[in-house]
Amino acid sequence: MGKQNDDKWCVYVLKCRKNYLYIGITNDLDTRMKAHAAGTGSKFVRSWRPFELVKVISCECGREARQMEYRLKRMKRDKKMDVLNLNFTRP
Repeated sequence: MGKQNDDKWCVYVLKCRKNYLYIGITNDLDTRMKAHAAGTGSKFVRSWRPFELVKVISCECGREARQMEYRLKRMKRDKKMDVLNLNFTRP
C-alpha cells in the first residue's frame, strides 16, 4: 500500500452497489482507491462494485484511525449514517 507516512492516516467510507457501506483505513488513499478499483482492495468491495468514495476523515495517526474504524463498524447502519452525515437509503 505505498509508502507509510504516519501523519496522513484517514478513515474512508465507500458507498457500494445497493448503497452498502464499506469503511476502511489507509495512509495512502490514492493507492487504496486504485486497489479497490482493480478488485484487490477487499473482497467486500470487489463483490459489491461499483463503489463511490463518500467520506474521508483525517486522523492524527494510525492508532486513531483504527480506533475510529472500529467504533464506526460496531454501529448500526442508522447511527452510522447520522454520525457520518450521509443521506441515502438502501433500495
